[in-house]
Amino acid sequence: MTTLQIELPDDLAQKAASTGLLSAEAIEAMLREQLRRNAGEALESMWRRSPQEELTPETEQEITQEVRKVRAERRLRAAS
Repeated sequence: MTTLQIELPDDLAQKAASTGLLSAEAIEAMLREQLRRNAGEALESMWRRSPQEELTPETEQEITQEVRKVRAERRLRAAS
């Protein structure tokens, strides 16, 4: 496990704490969700950059790698 220390404005910290958003579980869930979104956005970005006429072997390999990465993250999440 890793321990993090962050500095937040007092009002934000109080509001977040009062709604339970500063718990380890809530922060973990938010980070995992953001990582999932980032992976999806990276995949969409790759798709937009690729030629629409054909899927090159390189692009297909990049997509496959991203899909495998997302699936691995999901497996880790499900195991914990």
